[in-house]
Amino acid sequence: MKLATLRLDGATAAARVEDTTATVIDGYADLSELLADADWKTVAEKASGRTVNLADADYAPVAPNPGKIICVGLNYATHIKEMGRELPEYPTLFAKFKEALTGPYDDVVVPEYAAAQLDWEAELAVVIGKQAYQVPAAEAEDYIAGYSVINDYTMRDYQYRTLQWDQGKTFEKTSGFGPVLVTDYTLGTRIETRLDGAVMQSATTDDLVFTPAGLVDYISHIVTLQPGDVIITGTTGGVGHARKPARYIQNGETVEVSIEGIGTIRNTTIVK
Repeated sequence: MKLATLRLDGATAAARVEDTTATVIDGYADLSELLADADWKTVAEKASGRTVNLADADYAPVAPNPGKIICVGLNYATHIKEMGRELPEYPTLFAKFKEALTGPYDDVVVPEYAAAQLDWEAELAVVIGKQAYQVPAAEAEDYIAGYSVINDYTMRDYQYRTLQWDQGKTFEKTSGFGPVLVTDYTLGTRIETRLDGAVMQSATTDDLVFTPAGLVDYISHIVTLQPGDVIITGTTGGVGHARKPARYIQNGETVEVSIEGIGTIRNTTIVK
């Protein structure tokens, strides 16, 4: 099943997505609100509300109001090697705030003072479906609602001002997220970034050092994961900052991030 949050009539609504149409799930303003219902899957499957033509759909961030967004750094073997590091024993965790999220096809508007070193990071996002505390990896899939696509858009100069990365990772409305949540996904499909059509990152999601199940295990032994929380699982090799010479996103350029079997997000950067 595929789910989304759509902008409709000046508000938003949770929806079940089919091939060319979406069915509104009445009573739920967005997917975050739907996931807070313990019976969310059945509610979504049985929804029979308004039908929306996807050709005209305006997608909001797929889960727009997570209580927590937990990011994982250095989690693809290829990316770790290009950054000159050893494979980690434990996940490197940091935070992104929900204000950083934007729609999968929205423009990303960046203040000029933060536009010197704009970089892309194609990532698989994991969305939690029920409360998880001290969950072993073998049971973790039962706690995952589904998977989506996100660009962990990064201001590298801000990121490396200190040893803490958050300040370069959570600029307002910069992380395209969506377009859908896929409830059934298996690691191993192609993940890619294209910058104005040119391939910048290309790998498969089974290059992850720490899998979604492993991350749910690790994180839930630190803090309770709540329905709608998001885990962003890390990026693969090919980021602009690691290139020689470095290649950063310029004003007007479009970043497209896709994961086979889930979907594609596409955001144009506007520097103001």
